[in-house]
Amino acid sequence: MTKPAVPLPTGEVKTLPTPGTYTIPAKTVTVTATTTAIAASSTVLNPGHNTIGGVTTAVTTATTIVVPYATTELVDSTVTSVIRTTTYVCPSAGTYTVAPIVTSVSTSTVFVCPVLTTYAPGTYTAPEQTVTVTTTDYVYVCPYTSGSSAPTQAPAPPAPPAPPAPAAPAPPAETKPAPPPAEPKPTPPAYQSPPASGGSGIVTNGKQWAMTYTPYTQAGNCKSAGEVLADITVIKSKGFTTVRLYATDCSGLENVGAAAKAVGIQLIIGVFINGSGIDGAKGQVTDIVNWGGRDNHWSLVVMIVVGNEAIFNNFATAESLAGFIGSVKGAVKGAGYSGPVTTTEPLNILMQSAHALCGVIDVVAANVQPFFNGAVTAESAGSFVKGQLDLIAAQCPGKPAYNLECGWPSAGNPNGAAVPGPSQQQAAIKGILEQAGEHSVIFSFEDDLWKDAGAFGVEKFWGCAKVF
Repeated sequence: MTKPAVPLPTGEVKTLPTPGTYTIPAKTVTVTATTTAIAASSTVLNPGHNTIGGVTTAVTTATTIVVPYATTELVDSTVTSVIRTTTYVCPSAGTYTVAPIVTSVSTSTVFVCPVLTTYAPGTYTAPEQTVTVTTTDYVYVCPYTSGSSAPTQAPAPPAPPAPPAPAAPAPPAETKPAPPPAEPKPTPPAYQSPPASGGSGIVTNGKQWAMTYTPYTQAGNCKSAGEVLADITVIKSKGFTTVRLYATDCSGLENVGAAAKAVGIQLIIGVFINGSGIDGAKGQVTDIVNWGGRDNHWSLVVMIVVGNEAIFNNFATAESLAGFIGSVKGAVKGAGYSGPVTTTEPLNILMQSAHALCGVIDVVAANVQPFFNGAVTAESAGSFVKGQLDLIAAQCPGKPAYNLECGWPSAGNPNGAAVPGPSQQQAAIKGILEQAGEHSVIFSFEDDLWKDAGAFGVEKFWGCAKVF
């Protein structure tokens, strides 16, 4: 983003390093023309997942809007505030928050959020302020007031008129910075069968499709081939046709692949990206290519997922991930694989990154965990997931849409209306299957006691094979 030629009253971010009382001097800025820029807004985040920022807009009918928003991106290892645009499908009349930022913290933290703000001509003053802090490295944003004009959050562009008697919301088009609203077009079907893989393609058992699986013991060690076979046999007996494997560690390809072949179940396999970044994940691609080319293993694979929330966790940028996906596709297709390759992120990250990802992925996917939306009850989880799937499909029009991680915890602490528990887990998963089961991967086979407790103390308790 180009820095404005003249100063703007965007709010000065001050880091107050130690407890004590600080005096921040007054400052005055004069704006001579209406200008839109990124301002700073500080907010206190509670432990766990937090949704902040974004642009809120109201529409009176199902329609598509093009919205500029402020966000942060990793540019040359530096987190930078930038202005982007996104096309958002509003499925019905209502108020929508577009492109919010989702972040997770372990302790109460002051977070500075970028906010797209329009400044009218006028003189803006940040008066002298005295601030007392009791913690180290406290972040404070010095606000400006105005003697003649006040800043306002930039509104979303007016929604374009809806087409006559539309059958469904219009899909988004790929956008460039600040384009005019596009005329709505008929939305393609949200769900389609993906390209065939190894001559098999995706198969569901009615509304039931896939379950996630990790080959770890409750102590976090690797399971034996016999233990893996026993687990995959149980998953098959519960009515699932497919298993999602996140990575290639613990001989996962060999042991899970052999078990899948023995019991007759399909595989979604993954290239996991962690803190070592894309370079650290390249060895898994070699593992997959070598394994897939032996003993007709490609016939088991119906999807390859490159990265699991890698952008969300700041392990990759959208652009670097897109480049890696392209190289993975070249490697596996050159080795005989003919099915879809994709990635998966939380929906808001997918919406921010679709401009970079849609050109290289074969199907569009996100992880939808309704528990982390504090307004969703276990009983409403299914309808929530269905609505999220419609939005996933709208990000890359014409590509099949999938929810690659979805469940409900059986223990832990409540998140607003989202309450964990055995009966709640059963109700939530029942609704998810009824509303979107043939496009959702259920998370997960068994509890993962080796994990940290995480937000709301639920991370260990997503195992749900007992529900089926």
